[in-house]
Amino acid sequence: MSTSEPLVNLDVAREHGLLDEEFEKILKILNRNPTYTEIGVFSVMWSEHCSYKNSIHVLKTLPREGENLLAKAGDENAGLVDIGNGLAVAFKIESHNHPSAVEPYQGAATGVGGIHRDIFTMGARPIASLNSLRFGNIQDSKVQYLFDGVVRGIGDYGNSFGVPTVAGEVYFENCYAGNPLVNAMSVGIVEEGNFVSAIAQGIENPVLIVGSSTGRDGIHGATFASEELTEESEQKRPSVQVGDPFAEKLLLEATLEAIKTGLIVGLQDMGAAGITSSTSEMSARGIERNGQGGIEINLDLVPTREDAMSAYEIMLSESQERMLVVVKKGYEQEIIDIYKKWNLNAVVIGKVTNDNLLRVWHNGQKVVEIPAIELVLGGGAPVYQRETREQKPNTKYPSLKPDSSINFKEETFNLISHPNIASKHWVFEQYDSMVRTNTAQPVGATDAAVIRLKNTNTALAMKTDCNSRYVYLNPKKGGMIAVAECARNLVCTGAKPLAVTNCLNFGNPYKPEIYYQFKESVAGMGDACRTFDTPVTGGNVSFYNESDVNGNKVAVYPTPVIGMIGLIDDNDHILSANFQHENDLVVLLGSAHADDLNGSEFLKVHYGELGVDAPEFDLAFEKKLQALMLQLTSNKLLSSAHDVSDGGLITCLIESAILSHETALGAKIHFQFVPNDDPAKIQKLLFSEAQGRIVVSLNQKHLNALNAAAQELEIPLTVLGHVSNDEKLSLQYNEEVLFDLNLKEVSDRYYSALENFLAK
Repeated sequence: MSTSEPLVNLDVAREHGLLDEEFEKILKILNRNPTYTEIGVFSVMWSEHCSYKNSIHVLKTLPREGENLLAKAGDENAGLVDIGNGLAVAFKIESHNHPSAVEPYQGAATGVGGIHRDIFTMGARPIASLNSLRFGNIQDSKVQYLFDGVVRGIGDYGNSFGVPTVAGEVYFENCYAGNPLVNAMSVGIVEEGNFVSAIAQGIENPVLIVGSSTGRDGIHGATFASEELTEESEQKRPSVQVGDPFAEKLLLEATLEAIKTGLIVGLQDMGAAGITSSTSEMSARGIERNGQGGIEINLDLVPTREDAMSAYEIMLSESQERMLVVVKKGYEQEIIDIYKKWNLNAVVIGKVTNDNLLRVWHNGQKVVEIPAIELVLGGGAPVYQRETREQKPNTKYPSLKPDSSINFKEETFNLISHPNIASKHWVFEQYDSMVRTNTAQPVGATDAAVIRLKNTNTALAMKTDCNSRYVYLNPKKGGMIAVAECARNLVCTGAKPLAVTNCLNFGNPYKPEIYYQFKESVAGMGDACRTFDTPVTGGNVSFYNESDVNGNKVAVYPTPVIGMIGLIDDNDHILSANFQHENDLVVLLGSAHADDLNGSEFLKVHYGELGVDAPEFDLAFEKKLQALMLQLTSNKLLSSAHDVSDGGLITCLIESAILSHETALGAKIHFQFVPNDDPAKIQKLLFSEAQGRIVVSLNQKHLNALNAAAQELEIPLTVLGHVSNDEKLSLQYNEEVLFDLNLKEVSDRYYSALENFLAK
């Protein structure tokens, strides 16, 4: 190949993070040494972030097909599920962990922007944003800096872009101190017939770059995301992109208008690896579906905002708010005019070919000529099966103190004031959750966010979920619980779970104990998804989430975050989490008895231990419990529903009383159980996080119908008491009064705890 660029050797390949065997494979593919730009292209496309080379073998074990899926996992920018009424929902979750560790505001903001582009490049208008966040000890000043920057980045970008941020989760654990996790999810709606594929096809069809100009920001962002964080990572701030939500809003409107013309052949966001990934992946998709294809582009035509950018820099830039568009030949000016009307760049930079190559020109020289299929996942990108080795966590289950030695009222206050349990209103009040007026309930009022679908009587419920402590203690069971709790949250709003996206955050996959965690948790997720008939539509893998702590590499807890979508077929079935009516019965669905406190927040807060296993969990029982909930909801038997999760039964009851800021209704709870000789029975009753349990409230006249439905599905239930309006939560165990909680006092502690930590 004639080029002015030097051909590079193994040393340069190593500097780009490529393995020796990978360089040998490149030599065989090209039958020559690569150019400097080509080695950059291979390094980003074969990075873990783009190629999934250490994970795809395991990911393929997940259930990836379902009757309502309109796109198989990995086939498009995001999952696509038919929801009736001529509509489909597009949704996906991705990580922006490493950028957020070194530049929290822009790292989080561009994570939000990137995931929204994945949605609207499919022709879907984003209607909601969610997130899942992990940080170190909240009392650490560096952690507070990261926390504040990430939250502001998410809020500022989402609020300016005009999409409500409706749900999320925030946890604080020491293992995330130097490597926070920032996972962003977007949900969009597309009408039947307006769906666009991320494909390059049709020989001689023009290829356009649209949106913002290209700069040097974000170069090698994909490889930066595919290596461990070190003390030198701070020097890689140029690898963090800079976002412009106002430009993205223009890009959204222009793109949806262009799609409606019917002249768009294919469309893809320029996310990780920028022009490189979009040209490679769209070319490969065309080749796979049509047997031939390819793209040829001229970088001299790319609008740039910095002088004298090299081919390498233009190809690897991850400047935001850009997309690659393939248009029907002869109609490019019509598409250009649409983008120009929105004050955006729209320039023809190349064409679709039929030689199966990615060919790139710069300054009159050919700088890249690579078989496109060799660059991508499912094509020539390497695939590895890494070694696994089980390593039991160095944790223990303490000798529990007798109940008589514990002040349960004080311990309850301590628990609800802990940052993992306390209200996150300081976070979500910085987000606009009501923009576009489709949000059915305020944030926190339901177990999952609910978005009404305009011009229908239906709604979507959505949630992100994962208790990483459970996964750390038992990867397979913890993976199951992450899926099950997400589904449980959906059914507690009245929604039938439909499908899953995931964001799998782990340490270094080359360490056998880390890869064991990854493989086992994916196996657990797969088992649960098959049980709930919620196929995986796609997602993201983020490895190398480790940081230096006193000279040692410390991995984050394995954190396979689940994002799930559910459908509410009648808006009258939407359920709130908080008590609604005085004198309603309060009923626990599922077992009231728990044998241990494993994995619970109480065990950590009070005893300083994690336990030796994830909490009690029965997948088959969970399936029946959720089926019962959907039956009860459709028959309008319930007033409220809230699942028992972090903090145990006592936290569930408190939240059921105080989640509504308008009217706080208390309850009189009377636990009536046969006495036993377990000296810690009340601790387990109040604080166990045993799974498969939901607290519901209902009118007393519906109790017989509830009993009958529960017996049919063999679901135990316990009448705990009734809702009251005396602004108290009163608890009694057999004939013993445990304690009374004044709702104003408990509410003040619950809602102010996070701000109090940040003020210290």
